[in-house]
Amino acid sequence: MAERSTAAVDVADNSGDDPLTAQAGKATTDGAAESQNAAEKTAPDPDAERQDGEPSISAPELHSGHKLARRYRLEECVTRLDGFSSWRAVDEKLRRAVGVHILPADHPRARSVLAAARSSALLGDPRFVQVLDAVEENDLVYVVHEWLPDAVELTALLASGPFEPHDAYMLVDQISQAMAAAHREGLAHLRLTPSAVLRTSTGQYRIRGLAVNAALRGISADLPHRTDTEAIGALLYAALTQRWPYENDAYGLPGLPKGVGLIAPDQVRAGVHRGLSELAMRALVNDGATASRQEPACTTPDELAKAVAAMPRIRPPEPAFTSPPEYQRTTYQQGTYGRPAARPGATVTQAMPPAPPAPLESRTGKALKWTVAALLIAALGLGSWQIADKLIDRDKEKVKPGGTTQTKPEEKNPDVESGKPIAIVGAHDFDPFGSDGSENPAAIRNSYDGDPTTFWNTKSYFSADFGRLKSGVGIVVDLGKSQQVGSVDVSFLGGNTSVELRTAPADAAAEPTTPDGFTKVAEGTGTNVSLKPGKPVEARYVLVWLTNLPPADGSDFRGKISEIKITS
Repeated sequence: MAERSTAAVDVADNSGDDPLTAQAGKATTDGAAESQNAAEKTAPDPDAERQDGEPSISAPELHSGHKLARRYRLEECVTRLDGFSSWRAVDEKLRRAVGVHILPADHPRARSVLAAARSSALLGDPRFVQVLDAVEENDLVYVVHEWLPDAVELTALLASGPFEPHDAYMLVDQISQAMAAAHREGLAHLRLTPSAVLRTSTGQYRIRGLAVNAALRGISADLPHRTDTEAIGALLYAALTQRWPYENDAYGLPGLPKGVGLIAPDQVRAGVHRGLSELAMRALVNDGATASRQEPACTTPDELAKAVAAMPRIRPPEPAFTSPPEYQRTTYQQGTYGRPAARPGATVTQAMPPAPPAPLESRTGKALKWTVAALLIAALGLGSWQIADKLIDRDKEKVKPGGTTQTKPEEKNPDVESGKPIAIVGAHDFDPFGSDGSENPAAIRNSYDGDPTTFWNTKSYFSADFGRLKSGVGIVVDLGKSQQVGSVDVSFLGGNTSVELRTAPADAAAEPTTPDGFTKVAEGTGTNVSLKPGKPVEARYVLVWLTNLPPADGSDFRGKISEIKITS
């Protein structure tokens, strides 16, 4: 099963439908045809209709164990639809696993599949899964290609979580360069989906189905360069956000929220590399326009590859340090190296010499111990006498003739008086993940004007977690100078609101521009929340960061702050 999950055979995952391999996995016996036909009825392929409107041609009735050219033994059917089937097979001549696409010779796409396979085979680029054979024989057309048992589909990699910046950088770099080389030879993919990309055990990406997958399904495009470039942009977008960059769910990934449109990856998930986010938007071209406002669109894989090369190289993360194993004495150090093991029942003829005494167990060692002990006792006695003498002298100085004691005036506590209100010099809204970077800035003054009836509110969102578009919004408060912050009391209107207290470093020369530039020191939920750091904190810039909003009118969610009070 591990080998099948990394098969170099394409599956029917058109338009985000569930792949048929889960249903075709049972087709390993002679009953493969019946189970596969049932799978087709439950999940038809919209791309599989014939161009002339005639009924679809049924796939050849083959079974496990069937041999092609007395050489390729079919093992397992992984796809069967619209007159063709894809199999995992064994090349008995070279004793290796291969993949095979099979369709009838009178199939309307048979000639185009043969032409696409032979063109792909002539490319000979190791970044693509290689076509090994393309044959028409006994009323059948079949294409034989590599099978990579040690590779993993990009679909499975994306299911485990978004990529680290270096991994996403390597993905778009290798895929764009490979497709640029293919387009220079006049070849396009046109079905560059997550299931068409494999990552080997060495970290290299391989692309399967170049030209052949589209020919099997009768797919064509007026602008193949743009089609493949946008597909690479979608793969990069999914790697950065673990989302498909369109409204519909596809390939096991959730789509974007309805009605939001195409938004940059760094606005979908916090911590996304800004350069890679802009690169994905430049590749996702729609009708000649790009969502990136700063750079021109990339409309060909070659342009995209050059844009990747122009970026500063993203280094891999530092490997985690592992402590060395505990030191183990070797047999040589233990004195047994080269000695024959004692045989059972053997009589010991020579006694081993007695072990020498420990260094301090000899007569000289005992005398040394007694001498050291006597010196320690004398030193302790002398020290105790000196301490007692000083204490007696100090008490005599404090006592005056008359029996009264004189005490020094009590020194003033240098610490800042706690509970004292701190004036707010200024404040502004903080929305680093918003499209325009603002969050109702005109009403900021209402959040600290001393009037509980006025308030500042956020924008409206369709869920409490900001529509899954950002991790939060808030207000940055300027205290004028670095001061000790003991408590921040926040009053909310409209319902329970989750909030965090974050502070900038006391020695910060300027206000941080991202939430990570502030340090979270307290958090709470409610309508009147008192945020107290666990230990004294000094800061000039204080961030009141809202992380969960209460419901507002209708189906919207909105946060409202009526008052912020800060005390030392």
